[in-house]
Amino acid sequence: MNSTMRRFLNSVYDGAAVLAAFCLCAMLVVIVLQMAARWTGIAFPGSSEYAGYLMAASSFLAFAHTLNRGAHIRVTLVFNIFKDNRAAFRVLELWSLVIATAASTYLAFYSVKSVYWSLKLHDVSQGQDATPIWIAQIPMAVGAVILAICFADNLVTLFARGRDNIRRENVEQSHAE
Repeated sequence: MNSTMRRFLNSVYDGAAVLAAFCLCAMLVVIVLQMAARWTGIAFPGSSEYAGYLMAASSFLAFAHTLNRGAHIRVTLVFNIFKDNRAAFRVLELWSLVIATAASTYLAFYSVKSVYWSLKLHDVSQGQDATPIWIAQIPMAVGAVILAICFADNLVTLFARGRDNIRRENVEQSHAE
């Protein structure tokens, strides 16, 4: 993969992480406003739903960035068994990325399909806010698509270079925690 494509994909992952951080900050603002509304007796309909939407958005938008930083929880018990057998380790890593790419692509497809149908059917949230649900679903769908791209990117890179894009120093560090 050429360096221009690598920089572009990394900037997509990093940009999604910045949006995730923005969503976390916005969630903090919503929660503080909700507290202030309770103290003053002012109604803030839908505040719990908005905080939930922002939580889901921040999670999904951060997944790809977190994956490449090696901060995802990985089941390394089986990987550690084959650590000294490079060929078996590579097959296991390849198999894991194939499964993860397939699962994340499935999730992305149905997340986008869910947004489409929510928009088409004019579906709204069940809370007092009656927010069009497709608005709340978009960040999740975008994050799921970016995660699927990230897994596919790691799979292609593993084939091409014999190594994925996941930072190993963070994976190793997480074992002690």
